[in-house]
Amino acid sequence: MGNESVLAFEAFLVLVGFVAIGTVLWAIPVRLWVEATFSGVSVGIGTLVGMRLRKVSPAEIVRPLIAATKAGLDLDINALEAHYLAGGRVGRVVGALISADKASIELAFKQAAAIDLAGRDVFEAVQVSVNPKVINTPRVAAMAKDGIQLIAIARVTVRANINRLVGGAGEETILARVGEGIVSTIGSASSHKAVLENPDAISKTVLAKGLDAGTAFEILSIDIADVDVGKNIGAELQTDQAEADKRVAQARAEERRAMAVAQEQEMKALVGQMRAEVVKAEAQIPLAIADALRSGNLGVMDYMKYRNVQADTAMRRAIAGPDESDVDSGLE
Repeated sequence: MGNESVLAFEAFLVLVGFVAIGTVLWAIPVRLWVEATFSGVSVGIGTLVGMRLRKVSPAEIVRPLIAATKAGLDLDINALEAHYLAGGRVGRVVGALISADKASIELAFKQAAAIDLAGRDVFEAVQVSVNPKVINTPRVAAMAKDGIQLIAIARVTVRANINRLVGGAGEETILARVGEGIVSTIGSASSHKAVLENPDAISKTVLAKGLDAGTAFEILSIDIADVDVGKNIGAELQTDQAEADKRVAQARAEERRAMAVAQEQEMKALVGQMRAEVVKAEAQIPLAIADALRSGNLGVMDYMKYRNVQADTAMRRAIAGPDESDVDSGLE
């Protein structure tokens, strides 16, 4: 039993030793320290252990520092670690600093770190600054003064402005301003033919407006890639206006027709009323004759002569045919 206890204790000590060695190797990245030492970067063991304790990946700090040192840049390891703890991308920042140094672009570490923390890719910005970028605008439709629509596509060559990356507007603003300039230039042209004959006038006019003010880019050139003729907007507008005028005229004519019909009905009613009054007046004639006979103002012979005259008049009318005036008055 004594030997078994001793063996168990020795196995326990071996296990503890392995755990201790693993912990030391984890806390002290010996390979990384050797790599930094042979690269000419002075990094203490305590610094690497402190990074582990601060939950900082030593490789994310040391390897970019080695690249910067080999490129001839003098960077502070504490500044790199502080940028890492702030949520920055140390590798992209160091890569941007190296690229800027090789391209003779002034870029300090603080400025690069600020650009990176602002959410912009500082390494890509340096690349765009060295190698300008071409942005294609969407199809921009505008109408010249003669009413013809033109559809233009432009290619905008921009270069990143390092000093305005923080707080400067992006590509969307550039595209919006260029589109607005194209619409304004085409709209001020007297004829669409003038634009088609000289499309570079659009580029010159738009470029002269300083559209890159307040943006993170510098516009180098604006080139019109394509100009197509669209619809005849002026003719369509005139057609729509003529159609609207026709509808208004038809509505007014219908209004006048309705008023005429109403007036006609009123006149017919008035004519019927007048005819009724005539019939009423004619109905008084037999009563007047009877009253005259009773009073002795009219004799029988006089009445017979009156009847003969009526019969003679009716015969003459029958021979002559119906008269319009008689028909209208109801005296057929």
